[in-house]
Amino acid sequence: MVSDEYFKIKTPLGIIIRTTKAYWQMIVTIKHPSIAKYEAKVKESLKDPDEVRRSIKDLRVHLYYKKIGKLNVCAVTDHIDKKNGYMITAYLTDRIKEGEVVYVKDQNVL
Repeated sequence: MVSDEYFKIKTPLGIIIRTTKAYWQMIVTIKHPSIAKYEAKVKESLKDPDEVRRSIKDLRVHLYYKKIGKLNVCAVTDHIDKKNGYMITAYLTDRIKEGEVVYVKDQNVL
């Protein structure tokens, strides 16, 4: 177990996504400061996403989307294997990126 693990969340795909406090701080201070106040929504996007897409460029990368008003929270993850993954980044967006749809809430798309 990682001693500085900040959170770990099991996604509907069965993947446990982890991040450390230090890495989360890098996301919210350097990469995407606008996401800092949406930490709970980032976690919700992993636990209960509206949609999940697999990246066109890297098949291990998955984008978890959760609608909040006119925007989406996008949590970008790397699925290391069939059970584990980690957070790459998170941000707000007004559009969903292209990619293979692998999950849609309340639909059988898995």
